[in-house]
Amino acid sequence: MGAFRLNRRVLIGVYVYRRLACLVLAWASVLSVLPISHAAGEELFIGGPEKAGSSATFVANVTGSELPAGKLGVADSHLPKAKSIDLEMPVEGNGLVPIGLDDAVSGESFMQGQSEHSALAMSATIAPPLVMLGTEVPPVTSARLSWSPDQSFEGLASPTPVLVVNGAKAGPTLCLTAAIHGDELNGIEIVRRVLYAIEPQALSGAVIGVPIVNLQGFQRRSRYLTDRRDLNRHFPGSPTGSSAARIAHSFFNEVIRHCSILVDIHTGSFDRTNLLQLRADLANPQVVALTEGFGATVVLHNAGAEGTLRRASVDNGTPAITLEVGGPMRLQQDEVEQSVESIQTLLDHLHMVKSSRIWGTPEPVYYRSQWLRADVGGILLSQVELGEKVSSGDVLGFVTNPITNVRTEIRAPTNGRILGMALDQVVLPGYAAYHIGISGEVEEIPEETGVGLDLLSEGVNGDGSTEVTNNRDEASDSDARDQRTISLRADHIMAFD
Repeated sequence: MGAFRLNRRVLIGVYVYRRLACLVLAWASVLSVLPISHAAGEELFIGGPEKAGSSATFVANVTGSELPAGKLGVADSHLPKAKSIDLEMPVEGNGLVPIGLDDAVSGESFMQGQSEHSALAMSATIAPPLVMLGTEVPPVTSARLSWSPDQSFEGLASPTPVLVVNGAKAGPTLCLTAAIHGDELNGIEIVRRVLYAIEPQALSGAVIGVPIVNLQGFQRRSRYLTDRRDLNRHFPGSPTGSSAARIAHSFFNEVIRHCSILVDIHTGSFDRTNLLQLRADLANPQVVALTEGFGATVVLHNAGAEGTLRRASVDNGTPAITLEVGGPMRLQQDEVEQSVESIQTLLDHLHMVKSSRIWGTPEPVYYRSQWLRADVGGILLSQVELGEKVSSGDVLGFVTNPITNVRTEIRAPTNGRILGMALDQVVLPGYAAYHIGISGEVEEIPEETGVGLDLLSEGVNGDGSTEVTNNRDEASDSDARDQRTISLRADHIMAFD
């Protein structure tokens, strides 16, 4: 019996030793191929996201060669270069960088391997390389990178995919972000369709797509982060703040600062759905010019709540809009297709791609909007459709008490159009049911005040069964502890972005 125990211990010891030896040899092989030449005083990080909080790609990075904040960078000999891939081809695993050093190619050899693009490169100004997330993406390249905020337990962090297409000619850098709220699925499919349809050799500028920003919420089928905070109330973030603020800071600095234009894609929240629409600060001339490129898409003036990605981007000098598409927790193919056409029209408008197809005729611009709330609880059944034009006094829906059978009407207090609405469901008193866009003139946009341009609350009652509020969306009660409370005439700011 003693001999058996001894032999067993010996076998276990041999097994452990062999495993350790394999790990040591593997690490040695990695060290043998890493670049080691760097300027004096630079610190070399190897493997994994740097604990200093910079790049989230799993590649060697020399911290002394950081690029200044900007859109496109000059090639850095220390950075691995992304290998051009066909984004439409399925891959095993997640298909993300880490980029093995065997995949790194020099700019010279890359251009030699792209013989089909050589004539184009000779006849036009070649786009500069796009440097982000510790990786250089050469011209005429499609790549999958990854960003990780390093806010999970060690070893359990899941990198977020970042799709990048760098074109053949110089041009703007358009960023598409989706699923900042993890239950908003339409945007994920929109980003996928747009990015995978772009041909790098036909593109001027670059397109960066992040299909799922809030991976924590997406994995849990939740709007929020794991700490129940709304990520879209914490931009541009803080490196020393809450977990949400740190994630926002990481994403804003490592991805958004590379953008020259931002389209942030959202849906309605909490069993509400939105007509395809742009939300934009129409007091900003650059943003106004951006909205003119989307074709047949409704535009609603909305400066954006403080802490939203759109507001932080505009404050940082990057024109940004929110694209609202449908409702949460569902994939709506018609709405997705319309949104893809809208963004492709924008690419043509920005001269990033050449297309003879312009999507639809321009839609109206709404400078004011009102949210109507149910005054009683019960079963909400709507009598109008999304996008329908209504007149003052029209019945929009009924709230019926299932016990007493008493039915209460919700009527439109003004002429307008249904831009958003609640799905048929059981509602509580005060539930925001209908969002009405109101046409107006440019002169109706007020000058900026201390609380922002978008606080346009009429503060009036409708027919006694509704309340009229401003053109922001509604913040959830569970996240209210993280937001600044503002009241206008006995109602709260509505903030669904």
